Amino acid sequence: MPSPRSEPSGTTAVAESPTRDVDAVVALLRSDIATGAFQPNEHLVEAAIAARYDTKRPVVRAALLVLAKEGLIEHERNRGARVRAITLREAIEISEVRMVVEGLCAAKAAELADDEEIAALRELTREMAACVANGEVPRYSTLNARLHERIAEFAKQRTAGEILTRLARLNVRHQFSVALLPRRMAISLPQHEAIVEAIAAHDPARAESAMREHLASVIEALREVSELRGIGV
Repeated sequence: MPSPRSEPSGTTAVAESPTRDVDAVVALLRSDIATGAFQPNEHLVEAAIAARYDTKRPVVRAALLVLAKEGLIEHERNRGARVRAITLREAIEISEVRMVVEGLCAAKAAELADDEEIAALRELTREMAACVANGEVPRYSTLNARLHERIAEFAKQRTAGEILTRLARLNVRHQFSVALLPRRMAISLPQHEAIVEAIAAHDPARAESAMREHLASVIEALREVSELRGIGV
């Protein structure tokens, strides 16, 4: 009886190259929706997305379900998935809710943040200041979001954190548009510095007020975006 065939000496079988998993595809889709690679109301074709992200259609299908639950996409009968259009009016409403919830988080962080957490917030504002000096808008936008996330984390208010995560995902495309406004970084930076210094001073009332003032400024920036685009809010 012939012996089983073995691989030639010095060679190994070539493994199939791994593809991106659901979490990775979800993150990529979120980013591409935020930056406009996929436009509002654009249909999302599973096969095209699978090729774009080097993955398989079942993975794309599962990722689209995740984003549908988050409200970033919607499924149409017999037409598949498309990017949900978040209007500027809705973006302003989201920012108004954020004003209340993030004001609470800033106040809680002022009560509860320890020295290490305060140092982390100050480091983020230093990095943001470097971005302003160097004109690094995309990195500033990333650090901006990170600062807000850390304040919510240091508030140790889980319910508020969950609400803000959902709102941020819905509003990310409009936040990116605001970041691109002329001088927006220079306006935003001192507002963030004021929030952090109020937290460092363990002054809840001042921290909440500074956060609400910052988000009121964001709402005004959203209105500016609407005027530049020539659409009503």
